[in-house]
Amino acid sequence: MPSALVRRPSPRLAEGLVTHIRRTPIDADLAVRQWQRYVDALEAHGWTTVEVPAVDECPDGVFVEDTMVVYGDLAVIARSGADERRPEAAEAERIVAAQGYRITHITDPGTLDGGDILKIGSTVYAGQGGRTNDEGIRQLREAFAPLGAEVRAVPVRKVLHLKSAVTALPDGTVIGYEPLVDAPQAFESFRPMPEEAGSHVVLLGEGRLLMAASAPESAKLLEQLGYTPVVVDISEFEKLEGCVTCLSVRLRR
Repeated sequence: MPSALVRRPSPRLAEGLVTHIRRTPIDADLAVRQWQRYVDALEAHGWTTVEVPAVDECPDGVFVEDTMVVYGDLAVIARSGADERRPEAAEAERIVAAQGYRITHITDPGTLDGGDILKIGSTVYAGQGGRTNDEGIRQLREAFAPLGAEVRAVPVRKVLHLKSAVTALPDGTVIGYEPLVDAPQAFESFRPMPEEAGSHVVLLGEGRLLMAASAPESAKLLEQLGYTPVVVDISEFEKLEGCVTCLSVRLRR
């Protein structure tokens, strides 16, 4: 059974970093309810969730995906390009190690956020230009090379993370809202989506795609392509540039 690391929102969520959008008020209580429904959706579709202890002093801690990149039996612990977010990694490292993963680290002067990494088979796309720098990508490439993964750098300028712009369908097709994708030609197969939030899917297995309620036209399109959208409302996290991928680390080993 696949599992996913999740982390409860901080009471200070409204203080989270915002870089590419205008800050708007956040309902912290609603955010907690939305987070719980996200967790419930994972569990309802066959996933075991493992809760990483909350870090209340870190407003962005709920975006647990940024703390690591997992490939095979190896977890590369990230070193965020945002200094404020670096304390988020320690407890996440402890929990993923307890799941039996080998551990290595991105080290200074490298920076890397997990949200900048898109894995499609043995190809690993790494978003360069925001929270992830060239040295972070070099270290990731070095860590994954023995596992047979090829790390390819792609530019990210228009959004916070690579997976703010693109994710991938089960057949490997990369999907994204084209005005926010810096280099659609960098991917072997790219399909434009009608809404920004339609760019973000979590693969639940058996053709089911976890996605945000804010992308109804994209959900219809994906349904027409033969997939089954599993829709969750994550409006409060979207106000902090979050999406469905950010809220968990999927462990498929």
